[in-house]
Amino acid sequence: MNTKRILLIDDEDDIKTLACFCLNSEAGWETISASGGMEGIALAESEQPDAILLDAMMPDIDGIQTLEKLQSNPKTKHIPTIFVTAKAQASDRRRFYNAGAKGVINKPFDALTLASQISGFLGWQQN
Repeated sequence: MNTKRILLIDDEDDIKTLACFCLNSEAGWETISASGGMEGIALAESEQPDAILLDAMMPDIDGIQTLEKLQSNPKTKHIPTIFVTAKAQASDRRRFYNAGAKGVINKPFDALTLASQISGFLGWQQN
């Protein structure tokens, strides 16, 4: 079985803990996490995850800037990125999709459907 590896970039520890637990228990996925954009970019380069969950609002660089840096890097531009955000206005969503996001998941997210939402956005089969 091919286990997915998800990189979660979020400055809120509670969100990271919950998401990591859910993805592991619901889908059996491995998770790695970063507390900010720059740390997340470095981890994406070194760990080569199957997908990235990215918070829109973070203290060092925001989600859009992080995604732009990921997409301009040959080592990370192929990794699909999904925003996880409380900023879910239509205009925000358009900005995220225009920046290259594969999906947008609202915070607070439903812990029981998080893995299936990610699979849906990325066209992954779930066991």
